Formats: sequence, structure tokens, C-alpha cells
Amino acid sequence: MNLLLLGAPGAGKGTLAQNLVGGFGLAHISTGDLLRAAVKNGTELGVQAKGYMEAGELVPDQLVIDLVKERLSEDDTKPGFMLDGFPRNTVQAVTLDSELSELGRELDFAVLLEVPEETIIRRLSARRTCRDCGYTGKDTDAVCPVCGGEMYQRDDDKPETIKNRLEIYEKSTSPLVEYYRGQGILKVVDADRDVAAVYEDAKKALDL
Repeated sequence: MNLLLLGAPGAGKGTLAQNLVGGFGLAHISTGDLLRAAVKNGTELGVQAKGYMEAGELVPDQLVIDLVKERLSEDDTKPGFMLDGFPRNTVQAVTLDSELSELGRELDFAVLLEVPEETIIRRLSARRTCRDCGYTGKDTDAVCPVCGGEMYQRDDDKPETIKNRLEIYEKSTSPLVEYYRGQGILKVVDADRDVAAVYEDAKKALDL
């Protein structure tokens, strides 16, 4: 099974992804993780991406697609994969479909996590990230429960920037919902509930 996760920042995509990976062995492909790893490892694509990132520019669509294609060539993706963080707009979605077709693969589902704006603002404002290992926790975590590192609030998780992030999401990413609805593969899950309930609902939607 091949799927992608849609939803605004703070909708719970990362948490659902972890549960689906653990429960069904899907390869979790986070484009953010791919970019960071490529830059850290100094790969050819990573060197290209670093130049854009250091200049404060968006990494070109094709470069991200190339990273995804490279990841999809690895054996652990053969039983199924889950895209998280890409595509972000319909242009990227069309390109992704084309590239997947060349690989003899296709998306089975696009899962949309729906959450009210006020819930997202509350969630992101309380989110904290470990400086050392990248673990995502809450403002109640004095230190990282994974590695003991310092927990801090990312600039884009501060209340004053969250609304701007949501506006950008609505303008660029929301049209994806209609794109995948038109393809007949969209599944909508109410994510304004506890983690267990969202996971169970997602499994039902995916016939798992």
C-alpha cells in the first residue's frame, strides 16, 4: 500500500505516520528528513539543496522529487511507503504521479487529517523540539526523554508565526485535497481527538 498524508502543520501527521509504520511496516518518507540527511551526508543532491536552504530559498520541486525517487529505490519501500510533507501543491502532485508511473508505482490513498484552527494553534504553541536528536515533545518536557538533550521552541511554533503558516497552507496545500478527491483516493479523518482514536479511524479508512 502506498499513501500520503495531508493536513495543516500540527494536524498530527507525524504521530499517525509513526503508528502506521510501526503497525504495518510501511516505509516512512519524510521529505524534511530526506533533505536534512542529504545535506548532512554531503550527497550530490544534498550539496545542491544546501545552497538553496542557506540562501533562504525553497528547494526546487525537481530536486525534492529526485530525493524521493532515490529513496523509493531502496528495498524497504517495496512492500509500501508513506509520504509525509510532499507534495505541497498540485504542480508537485502532478510531477509525483508522473515519476511514480515511470517507476511502475502509484498512490493508493491520500489521507487528510482535519483539525480546527484553534486546536492547531494550541498544539503547536505547546510543541518543543530536542536540539540534539530532533525528538518532538511538549512544553511539559524539561529535557528530552529520548537522549536527555535540551528542549526548545522552534521559531515557527511560536504563536505569532503559526497563523502565517496556516495561511500559507490554505493557499498552497489545500488545493491538493480537491486534486486527490478528483482521483477518488482521498480519505478524510477527524484528527481533533486522542491519538488512539485517530489511529483506529485511519485504519478503518484504509481498510487495514
